[in-house]
Amino acid sequence: MRIRLLAAILLAAPATLAISQNPVHQSTIKRNIRHKATHAAGIDSERATQIQSALIKQGYLTGEPTGAWDSRTIAAMQKLQSDNGWQTKMTPDSRALIKLGLGPQATPHPAP
Repeated sequence: MRIRLLAAILLAAPATLAISQNPVHQSTIKRNIRHKATHAAGIDSERATQIQSALIKQGYLTGEPTGAWDSRTIAAMQKLQSDNGWQTKMTPDSRALIKLGLGPQATPHPAP
């Protein structure tokens, strides 16, 4: 994840780097980098927010959900997985999501 962010910054066009001195442009650039990092992990912003909220509720993450699958969120997810004796991955596995209360919900089948 960090390598991808660093690569995005290092590969940015010189014009982009010059614009980055402007605070308005800085926030836009940061948002774009977060967006690319979130999608690189295959987790959309809404799902990342749900996972972050659950991690906060269980004490693995502090602050407010950002919707970005960032290094803090990855570290919190890895801690949750490690605490449960599971392999730590950058993306959450089904056991971790179920533990967070975000797994598939059983819905009753309607009677014929």
